[in-house]
Formats: sequence, C-alpha cells, structure tokens
Amino acid sequence: MIYVAWRMLTGDRAKYLSLVIGLAFSVLLMTQQGSIFTGIMMRTFAMVTDVSAARIWVMDPGVQYPDDLKPMKDSDLSRVRDVPGVDWAVPLFKSNGRARTADGNFQTVFVFGLDSSTLLGGPREFVSGKLTDLWTPDSVLVDEAGARRLNVKKGDILELNDRRAYVAGICKATPTFTSFPIIYTTYTRAVKYVPGDRRVLTFVLCSPKDGLSDAELSARISKATGLAAITKDQFIERTLRYYAKNTGIVINFGMTTLLGFVVGLAISMQTLNAFVLDNIRHFGTLKAMGATNFTIAKMVLFQAVVVGLLGYGVGVGATALFGNTAAKNSPQLAFKFTPELMLIAFCAMTLLVAIASVLSIRRVVKLEPAIVFRGS
Repeated sequence: MIYVAWRMLTGDRAKYLSLVIGLAFSVLLMTQQGSIFTGIMMRTFAMVTDVSAARIWVMDPGVQYPDDLKPMKDSDLSRVRDVPGVDWAVPLFKSNGRARTADGNFQTVFVFGLDSSTLLGGPREFVSGKLTDLWTPDSVLVDEAGARRLNVKKGDILELNDRRAYVAGICKATPTFTSFPIIYTTYTRAVKYVPGDRRVLTFVLCSPKDGLSDAELSARISKATGLAAITKDQFIERTLRYYAKNTGIVINFGMTTLLGFVVGLAISMQTLNAFVLDNIRHFGTLKAMGATNFTIAKMVLFQAVVVGLLGYGVGVGATALFGNTAAKNSPQLAFKFTPELMLIAFCAMTLLVAIASVLSIRRVVKLEPAIVFRGS
C-alpha cells in the first residue's frame, strides 16, 4: 500500500511539486526570518562574547546593555582588585568617536581602549597585523567590516577626533547592533582620542581565582564596591531582556515568523485536501476492495510525511544558501542560522503536516466505497 500511496503522490507531478514548494516556502520564511532575528540579537551582546577571557563584568549599577555607557571612577578598578578572590582585573574603555579618513568623510565609530600592558579584551583573529602592534605609537586596529566603510587598510592614517591614528592592522570582530566600525587601541590612548567626561572607566573585566565560582566572586565584588558585578551569561541575559522589553524587534520578527507558519498551514491544508479530493475515487476503490480505514490513514500520512520532509529539506537548504550568499556579499546583514532554528522549523513543519493530515484523513475515513460506482 505504501508503494501505491507513493505512485498516487507522484502521479501528478504538478500537484506533487506544488505541495513540496508550498511547504518549502513556509520553512524558508520561518528559518530565514528567524536567522536574521537571531543574528540581530547576537549583535546586541557581541562585545561580551568577543571578550572571551573575561568571566565577570563590573559596571555602574545603572547599565542595562553593552552600549548603555555609564563610566565609573578610575579608583573603582583598585577597589575591584582589592576584593578577595580576584585573580586579575583590567580596565576596558568604550565610547563613541568620530573618524575622518583621507578622503574627508566622517564616520561614527566605537573606540575600545584595552589594558595597556596586557591588551586583554582585544581581537583574536586578524586579516593583517597583530594585537601587539598596538604598542606602536599612535596605533589602532580596525575591524574588517569597519575598514571597508572607512576605506582604510594597514599602514593608512586616519583622523580620530582630530588626532592622528595609525592603522596598524585589520582584525575580525563580530559586528555591533548599530554596525559602526570598531577601533581598538590602548586604554591610555583611547582616553586621549575621546576626551570629555571626567570619568572614563567603562567596564572592569576580571576573573576569579581557582576554586571560586563566578557567581560567588560577583556577589563579593557587588557587596564590597556597590557596583554591579555580573557574569558573562548574566550580562547577555540582561541585554536580551532589555531589547525584548524596550524595542519592537521581538514583536516584528515574531509576527513574520508566525505569518510563515500560518501561510504554511494554509498551503499544506489546501494542497493536501485538494490532493485527497483529486484522488478520492482511488481511495474509494481501495476501500471497496477491502482496505481498512487504518490502512488508508497510513497512506495519507505517508504522503504527508514525504512532502513535509522534502519541503523541510528544500526550505532549510534555501535558507542556508541565502545565508552563505548574503554573508559574502553583504557583511552588514545580521544572519545566524543555528541548529536550534533547524529543530524549531522541523517541529513547526511536523505540526503543519500533522494538522493537514488529520483533516485529510477525516475526509477519507468518512468516504463511502459506493462513490466508485457513481457517475462522474
């Protein structure tokens, strides 16, 4: 009977392909929008994940996300270092700046100031140059995407807030939520590049000694200094909570993903029901020949599973192709296709097929074998 079901399914190639393409479009819509949403949300905490060595982030208690800059006093660094259990603690400066390239264009940039002696928190991958090049006078590192926007390369000179900056290298970094170019330099140099406030210490990065958990040291630092000391995962969670609560990103992409599900449900129900109606006489013949309702239900379910799996595979493949092509041609596009998204799409497709199958099976189960003997 499975072979008969397969022949019935593929007998009309136009309807067969319309089933697969319709379901594939639904999967494509869900996964593509879900991947862009994931990519955007991951960019909101890109700074936190890029600084992999820092297990604990210390900041002003009012900071809600990485771009919410509320500088602390320089003396707060010493207070953190004095807390028992701190293995090391280094400063991190972050601020907005304005860069002017040789062609005279201005561009807002993010300036990161790394601890001058350890350079902890700097980039790990480079297109040209290396991290220790920051010890060269007036040197900076520019992220790869930012270098294209600033139209600079290694060895060029750019003007950063009316100060000379030598591009010592091009690095790789996760783009930020605003996609501004990222410039790395030493802490003392960054403060001079972006003068202004009396307080300049943005974050303190630290790590606990062996045998002490991140959560325990965070609690100690918060109690001893009155500052907010949170783990990397807590900072990421805080950031996601802020963007989910205070922006329309979740609602907008959620509506699009829901639309993909509804469209897929409508397409699958319509096409599967139309397929059953077109083959109603065949099912009636099988019932007249003694096939049970259970056998007929298995045939319909088999057909739905086949088109569902094919639609899922085509949709996921199209999403992956879109992501790879877009990443090469447009680095500004936030796109992150994760295994979790593939699993969610598979569950959604399973639900779509299940609902459409149940509705189609009900029609076949209620079918009277006598329909075979009726006139056209």
